[in-house]
Amino acid sequence: MSGDLPLNINIKEPRWDQGTFMGRAQHFFMVTDPRNVLLSSEVLEDARVTVENYRLGIVKPGLTEDELWRAKYIYDSAFHPDTGEKMLLVGRMSAQVPMNMTITGCMLTFYRTTPAVVFWQWVNQSFNAIVNYTNRSGDAAITMNQLGAAYVSATTGAVVTALGLKSLAKHLPPIMGRFVPFAAVAAANCINIPFMRQRELKCGIPVTDAEGKRLGESSKAAQQAIVQVVVSRIGMAVPAMGKTCFKLLLKNVFISQRFPVLNAPVQVGLVGLCLVFATPLCCALFPQKSSMKVSSLEPELQENIRQSNPNITTVYFNKGL
Repeated sequence: MSGDLPLNINIKEPRWDQGTFMGRAQHFFMVTDPRNVLLSSEVLEDARVTVENYRLGIVKPGLTEDELWRAKYIYDSAFHPDTGEKMLLVGRMSAQVPMNMTITGCMLTFYRTTPAVVFWQWVNQSFNAIVNYTNRSGDAAITMNQLGAAYVSATTGAVVTALGLKSLAKHLPPIMGRFVPFAAVAAANCINIPFMRQRELKCGIPVTDAEGKRLGESSKAAQQAIVQVVVSRIGMAVPAMGKTCFKLLLKNVFISQRFPVLNAPVQVGLVGLCLVFATPLCCALFPQKSSMKVSSLEPELQENIRQSNPNITTVYFNKGL
């Protein structure tokens, strides 16, 4: 070993206690930081080398503990935790704020015709599909045909659902109609996520012991993971409701009367501000390394675990984001 940094720092786990909401929030504020999307390929590669070398017992001379943790969070923000592959830029959680602000701005600007509404809803759900695939759990390979079928079913189902719910707003009292955008986004996520991650439901995701030793694959763990991700994403849909409420507010203040051109930029800015906090806080609702009892797994997997590891009562898995 070279350098003075000890090798007992556990960078396989987050820096903060994941047993508490505040610890998880601190972790995800680092991972979802929008500034991470601006990092160059050289910075990402340097972080990857630093993290992987440290795990092998190789320490770069002069490396400090803070620099190691910074490299770990840069690595976590850009590389998949199961496959180790660099994730698509627009699919990373750190891209949530800039991408959603851009798409929201376009949806606010191009809404006057039905084709425009359909197109931007499709763009929105295509982006969600990319995020859902990029942040999937497990390392099982997926063919282009499987990925294409998942994409078409996810985006089509989500767009139809979102547009169908929005059309209801015309037949509801005004105050109830204001909640339709939230319901549309939430319902679309409930369709998009399971379709884009359907291979996990069919084939299962890896489950491990507390030390990270792989014990098998479980579809029941995948079900729990996807439910947790859906709940988190519904929380991230709150900015859609915030945008609607703020639109109501603008109608009664001087900004909309004297400077109507500022309505859309102000609403987009509000969405961005909400997402800066909503994204990490909703990700923190559940630990990324989730757990479940062995007794809740498939009978065959339960039997295999009890035969090979009779003392294990709980298994762990990456739920994805």
